[in-house]
Amino acid sequence: MFLGLRTVVYPAPDLAASTAWFTELLGIEPDFDEPFSVGFEVAGYELGLLPTPADPPPGSAAPDHPTTRPAVAYWGVGDADVALAELVAAGATVVGPVTAVGEGIRTAEVLEPGGSVMGIIENPHFRLPATPRPSDGPGR
Repeated sequence: MFLGLRTVVYPAPDLAASTAWFTELLGIEPDFDEPFSVGFEVAGYELGLLPTPADPPPGSAAPDHPTTRPAVAYWGVGDADVALAELVAAGATVVGPVTAVGEGIRTAEVLEPGGSVMGIIENPHFRLPATPRPSDGPGR
């Protein structure tokens, strides 16, 4: 079912600040920059930023205040609907249904039985680079 890791999405309560930080850190401009999502192509993979509300102040009396979501890694799949059905059949619980996020890309999120949020992504545009990019570190 899984085609390999494709994307990681980080919550960004301050999308502009996160975008500026990653632009400086990576030394590249985002390849997708919209008010609802920012993406950077990094060595063939996508690093996404998703605007999310900030956590409530400590001691806040608003228990239903939305909090920042966790970072989610997305596994590539050929068909998001089929993959989501297989995950649910295997015991996962749907956190986010299959959603079109633009340009033919569809995502969904589940809570696996161990308690972690796991994402799937159907991305018809995803292509690994033919040759890996050079790296400064030993983990290449």
